Formats: sequence, structure tokens, C-alpha cells
Amino acid sequence: MAKALVKDPFRCSECGWTSAKWVGRCGECQAWGSVEEISAPKKLSLIAGAVSQVATPIGEVSVEGAKSRTSGVGELDRVLGGGLVPGAAILLTGEPGVGKSTLLLSVAAESARAHMRSLYISGEESVSQIRARADRLKAIDPHLWLAAENDLSAIIAHLDAVKPELLIIDSVQTISSNAVDGATGGVTQVREVTAALIRIIKERNITLILVGHVTKDGSIAGPRILEHLVDVVLNFEGEKHSRLRLIRATKNRFGAADEVGCFDMSEVGIVGVTDPTGLFTTRHTEPVPGTCVTVALEGRRPLLAEIQSLVGVPVADGRDFGNSRRVTSGLDNPRTAMTLAVLELRAGIRLSGRDVYVATVGGMKISEPAADLAVALSVASAAKGLALPSDLVAVGEVGLAGEIRKVTGVQQRIAEAARLGFKRAMVPVGSELKIPGIEILEVSRIEQAIARVKINS
Repeated sequence: MAKALVKDPFRCSECGWTSAKWVGRCGECQAWGSVEEISAPKKLSLIAGAVSQVATPIGEVSVEGAKSRTSGVGELDRVLGGGLVPGAAILLTGEPGVGKSTLLLSVAAESARAHMRSLYISGEESVSQIRARADRLKAIDPHLWLAAENDLSAIIAHLDAVKPELLIIDSVQTISSNAVDGATGGVTQVREVTAALIRIIKERNITLILVGHVTKDGSIAGPRILEHLVDVVLNFEGEKHSRLRLIRATKNRFGAADEVGCFDMSEVGIVGVTDPTGLFTTRHTEPVPGTCVTVALEGRRPLLAEIQSLVGVPVADGRDFGNSRRVTSGLDNPRTAMTLAVLELRAGIRLSGRDVYVATVGGMKISEPAADLAVALSVASAAKGLALPSDLVAVGEVGLAGEIRKVTGVQQRIAEAARLGFKRAMVPVGSELKIPGIEILEVSRIEQAIARVKINS
């Protein structure tokens, strides 16, 4: 019998795009090397097969095996929703040099100190290199085991010998199997190796943490199905010139997916920061023009952030030849430019022909609209050379018509500001806040906000 022909015999393993001929790059998701030949579809069998586990009424299912155990790193436990769950597969991604290996070595050591046998497998470094880093981090414990392997079968042998409760693999793109076609780190190898590891850890109730590399645009390198296979996807981010590191969950089957953990990266290792506000604000001895404090929400966590602005002197003849610069750091550039335009046209703050520099303190990144009001007040203060009150925080979105719009979580934001000693808060009209110890200043338009802080003279 002749083999049935497939209409489009080539398919992308990442997005499912099909093609009549093989191409090196997917025409849909633009991924390289992901187009593979597929065979003719087979008819599904309707015959009952053997079951791996008998179905049980949900009320009779035990939850003891799914209870989380602390990792020893409080900020990581916060993001995970309590700790490490047996049988869970966690994918940790981040740019090179951000500190993924340092963080996981600390996690392995703290788990080992809690008498949780841990196995750290590196496909990129030797055991001597890992030991040298462990000495610097003081991560030496008899319950922590190290191995340098690149073959899946060798990793399984280590699992049989060590019998760990926590398995860390750094990184999944360096692991391959002889039973799978394709180069190490390729789409097929990464997909099959990950699926095999997840099957093993589910059977043995081992917590698995995989390190995944990212591409230039910040997405996970390899097949997108990798994110669907694991239970938790964590992104470890931070500027290389800054000590601040943030870990946030983009997928979490065991807790909230909008939680954020903060870490301080230093010469001696990485330490969780339970109250990171001091990293993003500067306590000036005297009020300084061009500074304003806002409250950003990172997940469900309110963080105070200081915005600093510097406005150059106007051109002598008052004409703008289009040479003025608009430079931002830590803020969304298009949104900041829009706020500056509203500030000039609606509030009468002249910025044409003047260089404007706006930045956040401590390398913090703010992309939410709630910081618009603080940006506007900071720039207006710098342009007029008049300082804002040092005990003021500003939260609100600025519209193109000059209106101040309400934002989410304003109660939580201002409560955090009051806890840290701020006495005045500028918020949009209708926020309906009653927080002891802090004066609420409600404003409806940008020009009204500038008038309330007396920098429009």
C-alpha cells in the first residue's frame, strides 16, 4: 500500500507553521532550525490501554506529597508561593552574567543545610570551578553533591547513586542524549531531554530547577514548548552595573504569578532584600530641585522609587533647532516623551530647546503609567529650579489632555509610603484614601498638581 502523502510535509516545532518544502527559518515565528519533516498522520486507536494510576475520588487524594519545603532563601520562597514543591519542575532564565549560577548554588547550599540532599549538575563548568565559587559563598555542606555532566544517561546514573531531593541542572541547553537526533542545544535535544527529566522527577518526587539561556530579545532560547512542560517559569533580571537583582514569576502552578523577589548582588554572593526601598531612594539633607518620589508596584509588592530630572538652560534666542536631547534611564522612553509634551502644552513648562534627562535611582526599571505624575513634577521642578517637599510622594497617570487618571493599587502604594515616613501624597481625584499619618492631595489636572506644590511661579 502506498504511503499517504502529507499536504505540507514540513512543520515548525515551535509554532506549528507548515510548509510544502524545507526552509531554514520558520515563516511564522522566524525561528532558525525549527522546521522538521513530519510523517503522514496515523489513525488514533480507540482500544483501551493500560493505566499508569487508578483514578481516585478527589477527596481521597493525599496532599502530603505536594507540600512545599523552604529553599532557605526567603525571597525565592516568596516568588514560588511558599517554597520548593516535591516533583515540581522550575525553569530559571536570565541574561548571561546576571547571577543565575550564584543564586542556585546558594539555594542548593541552604537546602542542604536543611538536610535536603541536593545535587548540582553543571554542563558549563568543572566541579573545581564550582567548588571555588562555593568557598566564596560559604556554600559548603556534606548534603550538597556536585557533578559536571553533559549526557542525560550519566545524569540518571547520578540520580540513582545520590538519590537527591533537589536537582539543579545548569544549563538545560548543554545536556544531550545519544538516543535523540540533533546537535546539543538544538530544538529537538532540548525538548526531549527536558521531557525525560520531568518524567523522572515526577516519578521520584524530586524538585528540579533548570537554568535556561535567553536570546538577544530576552526570550527563552530553544523551543517555546519548554515553558509549557515545566510548572514554574522564573526570570532573573538586573542591570550589570547595579547590585539590584529581581526575580519574577511569569508562570507558577503553585502560587501567584505576579510576585517579585529582590536580591542584592555583592562580592561575597547574593542576599535577599526584604525591604529594598533604600536601594531606590536618596535621603537628601536638603530639598533638591528635580527629584520626586513615586511608589511602583512590582507584582503585588510596593516599592518606593526616586525619579531625578535635569533640564538644561534654554537657548539664548529662544529658538529650537531640533538639537535638544531627551534621555531616559530606567523609564519607558516613549511614555516619558509623551509626559514631557503634555507638561509643556498643558502646564506651560517650557522645554523646547532645552536638554532633558530623566532617570531612576538604583537602576530600577519602571514601565507602568503610575509614575507619570512623578515624572512630570520632577521635570517641572528641575525646569523651574524649585525643589519639591521632601516628604511628598506622587502617584498617577497623565493623559494627553492633561488629566490625572486613577491607577491600580493606590491604597497599597500610599500605605507603604506612610510606613516609611512620608507625610504627603499626591493622588488622582476619586482615590478615596484615608490613611493615618499622611495628608492626601487629590488633583485632577497636571497644571493643578504643579500649582499645589508651588513650582509654577
